[in-house]
Amino acid sequence: MKAPRLAVAVTVALSLTACGGGGPGGGSGGPGGDETIKASDINPQPRPLVKDGGTLRWGINEFPSQWNRNHVDGNLAMAAVISDALLPSPFVSDDKARITVDRDYLLDATVTRRAPKQVVTYRLNPEARWSDGRPITWADYHTQWHALKGGDPDFHIVSSTGYQDISKVTRGRNDHEVVVTFARPFGDWKALFSPLLPASTNKTAEAFNTAWLNKIPVTAGPFRFGGFDQTAKTITIVRDDSWWGDRAKLDRIIYRAAEQDSLMGMFGNGELDIADVGTSAPDYARARSTPGAQVRQAAGPDFRHLTFNASSDLLQDVRVRQAVQLGIDRQAIARSDLQGLDWPSTPLNNHFFMNTQQGYQDNAGDLGAYDPERAKRLLDQAGWKLTGSVRQKNGRPLDLRFVVPSGVQLSKAEGELAQSMLTRIGVKLSLKVVPSDDFFSKYVIPGNFDITPFAYIGTPYPLSSSYGVYANSPDGTTWNANFGRVGSDAIDTAMDRAAQNLDPEQARAEANAADKLIWQQASVLPLYQRPQLVAVKETLANVGARGFHRLRYQDIGFLR
Repeated sequence: MKAPRLAVAVTVALSLTACGGGGPGGGSGGPGGDETIKASDINPQPRPLVKDGGTLRWGINEFPSQWNRNHVDGNLAMAAVISDALLPSPFVSDDKARITVDRDYLLDATVTRRAPKQVVTYRLNPEARWSDGRPITWADYHTQWHALKGGDPDFHIVSSTGYQDISKVTRGRNDHEVVVTFARPFGDWKALFSPLLPASTNKTAEAFNTAWLNKIPVTAGPFRFGGFDQTAKTITIVRDDSWWGDRAKLDRIIYRAAEQDSLMGMFGNGELDIADVGTSAPDYARARSTPGAQVRQAAGPDFRHLTFNASSDLLQDVRVRQAVQLGIDRQAIARSDLQGLDWPSTPLNNHFFMNTQQGYQDNAGDLGAYDPERAKRLLDQAGWKLTGSVRQKNGRPLDLRFVVPSGVQLSKAEGELAQSMLTRIGVKLSLKVVPSDDFFSKYVIPGNFDITPFAYIGTPYPLSSSYGVYANSPDGTTWNANFGRVGSDAIDTAMDRAAQNLDPEQARAEANAADKLIWQQASVLPLYQRPQLVAVKETLANVGARGFHRLRYQDIGFLR
């Protein structure tokens, strides 16, 4: 699949939709409360109106170390923001999540056979080349399938979804035709091979795991890698004059990493041209009041949630996880997080679809309610008895670690609210603030937490982009993108039925059947959907709050 939902510590856009469902078209006011929220808000301008040249200074809230986005450690939002300017994706999405081929890389792709097996034939753009001069060919597709199909634990992949359903990838009539044969039907086949990496960095496990570690060895986009500055925390990409498509308008983009609570100060001081606002109402107000700037707002569905680590000794019992879930007032957290942002604080009751999407239904049932009395009964049944103010079992207190990244006040505030709520049911919640650059690599991915808040960046493919988040471990120890570290054969079977169904309506129904089971296992607690808020200089064109829209980095620039 394209990549499972990308994890991000600060709330940014989650691009997932149901087969053409699109985002919200109204209901809540936009900036200032007097506009309809847009599907995307990027100040679209024709290329002749955009200046040639210039440097764009882009604020980001993490400094990735693993740049292979198909690697479990590279499944991060900021890695995608940067590498989307550098690497091939066969398909692009518009702001309504309608999928079309990216003709810079792909001339066309069609299902050329449905029975007895699904076959897809890709015709590649023969002009497309890697920055080392090698052409992009069927061999790159074949080697990526081999790396991501699963079965070899030495490849530390984020997910095998879709790739595991392929039986073979072969050369067609020439090196620029790819024939993909599926062993089982896969409805989201357009989600595959994005981003595409060269065969040289996929051919062995060592190359897959290390070739992109603290380096970007090869590119194939309108920009190429310029350099890292570990001291200044910057990543520079520069125009690639060997690019065969439309020439990039900008000379370079400098991404500057800082903690989230510093970005708006840097933007207000004129040190940045663009930065995500996050969910801070003061930052939102400050960005809107910055001279020569504006906040672009779009309905890119953002799935804010809490993940419970089921491999933790204290949370292995599903009754304890369900009790903690029932002891958290999601409505109160949503009201707190979204105050001052002109966005409704409606709890989200589905793991696959946003509440504005086709396919959405409330699957939470009684496990989505705030019910501290039932939570107390579940904890009693699980053997956790109240001793003073904190429950204990076998002399051990029920003291959970709530891990948050430094500089993200939103996460800290969520922890403080949850701390107060869980005290009422006899659960102690201890906040642990960790360096933001280490949050995923040293805490979330290895399971060094009990509860943690973050958001996901997905794709226009609701099931395949989520599959890895809820998929069971093949060996009980390898969890890849499933940070809740729990699953079941029943959930996998339900998700498989949805993924293999080529009828969109039936696929949505199967996804909702899987969602009901996910609510029961209580590993990911959805909080709410919210918009993208991106602060930009008002003269910037073709960038901002993108929603489902995939940015054309070669068109980004400053107006003449």
